[in-house]
Amino acid sequence: MIQGVIFDMDGVLVDNRDAHIEAFRIICEKYGVPFDPSQFMHAFGMTNDLILKILMPDVLRTHDWRKIAVEKEEIYRAIFEKSIAPAKGLVDFLKALKAAGYRMAVGSSGNTPNVNFVLNRCGITEYFDQIANGDMITHGKPDPEVYLLAAQKLGFAPEACVVVEDAPVGIQAARRAGAKVVAIASTFEREQLADYDLLIDNFTQITPAQIKDL
Repeated sequence: MIQGVIFDMDGVLVDNRDAHIEAFRIICEKYGVPFDPSQFMHAFGMTNDLILKILMPDVLRTHDWRKIAVEKEEIYRAIFEKSIAPAKGLVDFLKALKAAGYRMAVGSSGNTPNVNFVLNRCGITEYFDQIANGDMITHGKPDPEVYLLAAQKLGFAPEACVVVEDAPVGIQAARRAGAKVVAIASTFEREQLADYDLLIDNFTQITPAQIKDL
């Protein structure tokens, strides 16, 4: 029986792919590294330490990735604050889930400032009972740690949870945790996503009844 719903943040709660791409382009330019968007998309959904190892391994030999990550996220928030809004249909779906008695958590690779930025600016903090984010884990997606932590904080076994994900690495993490998966084709095309229980394009296409049936 499904008792908890865990939402990834980037590309799920908000459609922020392009803001992240632009922020990584700017930070790579600052450190003299060519930016390949396809390389970044392969890593979308991972924690910053893993993404930066892919994008600028040589730079990290002489620079602290944490400092670069802070710079990048400040750039990202400055870009995204101009257009930030909840994903299509999200608020109504969150309200319906809450009314149906589901407990909800955020399970994000993003850091604490980014998670707070999204929840507060979108006015959706009240819907989430727990938060697990990249600052709370040692291993980023596709490792299942963030989803195992989110389920634990909700007080449920992972098997009693559904994870809503937009990225292949996140779907892998949810599966490794033992959760059901709702994939949302927001960041990637439908044909780029696999190994899910339900596929949607946005939150107008899903109801609590469908969650119950998973």
